[in-house]
Amino acid sequence: MKRLTHVVGFDDAPFARSHRGDVLVVGAVFAATRLEGVVSTRVRRDGVNATRKLVDCLRSSRFLPQLQAVLLQGIAFAGFNVVDLRRLHAETGLPVLVVARRAPDLDAIRRALLERVPGGARKWRLIEQAGPMEPLAGLHVQRCGLGSSQAEALLCDLQVNGRLPEPLRTAHLMAGGVATGESRHRP
Repeated sequence: MKRLTHVVGFDDAPFARSHRGDVLVVGAVFAATRLEGVVSTRVRRDGVNATRKLVDCLRSSRFLPQLQAVLLQGIAFAGFNVVDLRRLHAETGLPVLVVARRAPDLDAIRRALLERVPGGARKWRLIEQAGPMEPLAGLHVQRCGLGSSQAEALLCDLQVNGRLPEPLRTAHLMAGGVATGESRHRP
């Protein structure tokens, strides 16, 4: 089994509940456990452009040729801007791994999307298409383009300072620090 060592982890910046514009998304590029670089983009709050913006961000990055996988801190950014995992995988050629500390409350998410979010039915379908979250390496994940054992090995290799993979922990800290002046909260 080929080890994946060059990855990018994306997380969004904190934003006010009343915010209705674009939200910063930061990607921390790692070679094994060493930070190699940073990329960023902006996605619309509760919008539909997260997949396209991530694809554009990666395609325009000088880091793309070395990347072997994409990690996402959740399947949605900026509220309910849901990422289409299959499209992100197809358009970048990279395996995608969605990571969460806890299994999400899918009933609550479904209700919120269908009752309160414009385009919620389409967004819910993207979540369903991504498949159920499965427990791996003390986390819950959805994956596209890589097998369970390869995903678990990747997570274990990147769990340096806790259960969360270092690229996601770093992206979380950077996004929070840039957006609010200092990072806070546990990612």
